[in-house]
Amino acid sequence: MRATTAVMALSRTPRVRPLPAGERLRTAQPHCVSRRSVQIMPSPIGPEIERLIQLLARLPGLGPRSARRAALTLIKKKEQLLVPLADATRVTAERVLVCTSCGNIDTADPCTICCDARRDPTLLVVVEDVADLWALERAGVINARYHVLGGVISALDGIRPEDLNLDRLVARAAEPGLTEIVLALNATVDGQTTAHYITDLLSSYPVKITRLAHGVPVGGELDYLDEGTLAAAIRQRTTF
Repeated sequence: MRATTAVMALSRTPRVRPLPAGERLRTAQPHCVSRRSVQIMPSPIGPEIERLIQLLARLPGLGPRSARRAALTLIKKKEQLLVPLADATRVTAERVLVCTSCGNIDTADPCTICCDARRDPTLLVVVEDVADLWALERAGVINARYHVLGGVISALDGIRPEDLNLDRLVARAAEPGLTEIVLALNATVDGQTTAHYITDLLSSYPVKITRLAHGVPVGGELDYLDEGTLAAAIRQRTTF
């Protein structure tokens, strides 16, 4: 009896008619939007302002968001910042020069440092970049002339010795009166590789080659220093 009732219930169940292929596709994708219906909205920023933002974003330490904020600040303070900055960049672009003697950046050739008669002519400090030269000048710890290499030897970056300002360094090492060359290069693998290369390159010249001391920085705590810095500090310890 129960089996008969179940068969009768199944026979009364309405059959679902399959939909055509096109109709099934429309039913399965109710949210699909035709490409023709998508409209590209115009940029709310003018092309001149957009170019300013893109150029600012190329600066070190500035991303797209920071560049937009900087551009907005410049625009809001047009007379105080934007106009003077535009004038300064224009004048700098017209007058900036690379010193043919040392590689420094200035508005004169030779640069101001090379022309300063108060500099110690017996001392020459070799740096990787102009930023390092500026850092030493801000510290005011040495009154010497400089030589900017324009980089360091790096196999990873494809920088070879002939890509650096080494020919001029060799010529300066032969100048009379020079007694010491200080290699003020970064304590990195590439920096130390370059320092060793320069030492070998100038080994036949009657000048003393020195380098910056490595060790515990002023105000530094031993617990926060790496093993390499601690080892250098122990090796280069001095009398107290």
